[in-house]
Amino acid sequence: MYLVIPLFGLYVLFPTRRNFAPLNIFIGREPLKAGFVLNEKQLNQQAQELLDRMNLDLDPRARVGDLTVAKQQMVEIVRALSFQSEVLIMDEPTSMLTDSEIQELFRIIRELRAQGVGIVHISHRMEELKQIADRVTVLRDGQYIATVSTEEVTIDEIISMMVGKEIYETARTSKLDVDSEVILEVRNLNRSREIKDVSFELRRGEILGFAGLVGAGRTEVARAIFGADPVDSGEIYVHGQRVEIRSPHDAVRYGIGYLSEDRRRYGLMPTLDVSTNIAAAALERFTGVMGWLLHAQIQRTAQAQVSDLSIRTPTLEQRVRYLSGGNQQKVVMAKWLVRNCEILIFDEPTRGIDVGAKSEIYKLLNDLAESGKGIIMISSEMPEILRMSHRIIVMCEGQITGELPAAEATQERILQYATRRESIARQ
Repeated sequence: MYLVIPLFGLYVLFPTRRNFAPLNIFIGREPLKAGFVLNEKQLNQQAQELLDRMNLDLDPRARVGDLTVAKQQMVEIVRALSFQSEVLIMDEPTSMLTDSEIQELFRIIRELRAQGVGIVHISHRMEELKQIADRVTVLRDGQYIATVSTEEVTIDEIISMMVGKEIYETARTSKLDVDSEVILEVRNLNRSREIKDVSFELRRGEILGFAGLVGAGRTEVARAIFGADPVDSGEIYVHGQRVEIRSPHDAVRYGIGYLSEDRRRYGLMPTLDVSTNIAAAALERFTGVMGWLLHAQIQRTAQAQVSDLSIRTPTLEQRVRYLSGGNQQKVVMAKWLVRNCEILIFDEPTRGIDVGAKSEIYKLLNDLAESGKGIIMISSEMPEILRMSHRIIVMCEGQITGELPAAEATQERILQYATRRESIARQ
């Protein structure tokens, strides 16, 4: 769902994951009969006219809460048109869309451009800018850097302007010992219709990638392992011992940390400061005999994490909400490192962060693997999965449909498993 603000012909779409009540295109401006009775016929007719204008196959009477994220975005774009807006600002509109949904959104954007609407498209995905933008404006640390034509600039040049230096593509550097200890084993995990007989192993020092299309069940598996959602059946083993995980508290006790795909909602306390967030998962370490928090120890530990992870913050007292996406993600990582979790589940670790921060996150993942941590990395970005994983598990409709060692993995093979175009293979 998107929060929309019309103002003086300018229409801004801010991304949010919250579920508002069902919206319609003319909310607050519904046509009325006799001044107070909703004119449903006219309402649906006007909505259909706007949908037809954009060649959208969408029932204007559908409940927005029942639509996919992509369709919800289309409704908000149509709503913007109903205000006769001349400028539309889209902030990371593709962050939760599949490739096909992204192309449909781009079709809509091109339609709007042809109709004379000005589009500001904010994105960290460089390939999108080359596809859809006429010009690119680069900002860094709140300052204007440059505006260039997309036809006259390369992606590498844009990246250099964004980060102020040349970024080298980071790949997996840690070596996996095939005989290393299995630190996590999942056997026959089932949950309603979301997870179907999922089994896999994670070794010490391994980055295990989970690939699949949106809705494949990857996040559901992660939340089940972490105890955030109950399971119907299945077994979880940590260091060879069967464990009962019924809550996140149980998971943390067994050394499992989970970095959610929605870090602001589930990983951080945005209104609290950096040091408090870093210490949040291990407060017992910072509690004295009388139950008082040892603030000096919290500050020392937080400062060490800020230095080790290169978290950019003016002070430890800075509220986390004011940090960039990349630095917020590092704060979440620091929280679990302070807890000394041996098993770390990263769900979309680079979503919504810039290319410079991505490179730093990749380096941190490699460092964690080399130090002996076991890492599960869920990502919808295929190059990221291929670049970082020692082994890749592919899911479709709640099931594992393929397993590939990094040396044999390609985008084509992953997509075959993700769409069930190839029979199940566990290598």
